[in-house]
Amino acid sequence: MILTGHRYEDARGIITYNNEFDASLIKRIYTIENYSTEFIRGWQGHKIEQRWFACVKGSFEVSVIHVDDFEKPSADLPIEKFILSGETLTYLHVEAGCITAIKSLEENSKLLVLADYGLGEIQDEYRFEPDYFKNI
Repeated sequence: MILTGHRYEDARGIITYNNEFDASLIKRIYTIENYSTEFIRGWQGHKIEQRWFACVKGSFEVSVIHVDDFEKPSADLPIEKFILSGETLTYLHVEAGCITAIKSLEENSKLLVLADYGLGEIQDEYRFEPDYFKNI
């Protein structure tokens, strides 16, 4: 799920890059900035759409659940947690069939989100209450 990014620094400045990331599937790009490090944005996700997350400033914790049933998922599904940092352009690939919860770990953090479907192209958004899943 992780495509490790890189960082290069010299007298001119800093470049963060990820030459392994293939952007040919991307149809939509947006950013997320939570107002508070106490707030958790989630749970939401997609049965069909896949997404890629990269932190461009600060740091984020992204929790991922592979959903067993989008109408009534099991409340005790395992949760995978990933830390993304603006220090490198590392991408977290969240495949179709997953939901996420996103928490900024530093003030003024910014998360880049890429999706393989355009806005309104399909009806594929699922949301669950923050306390629905028991393993968080």
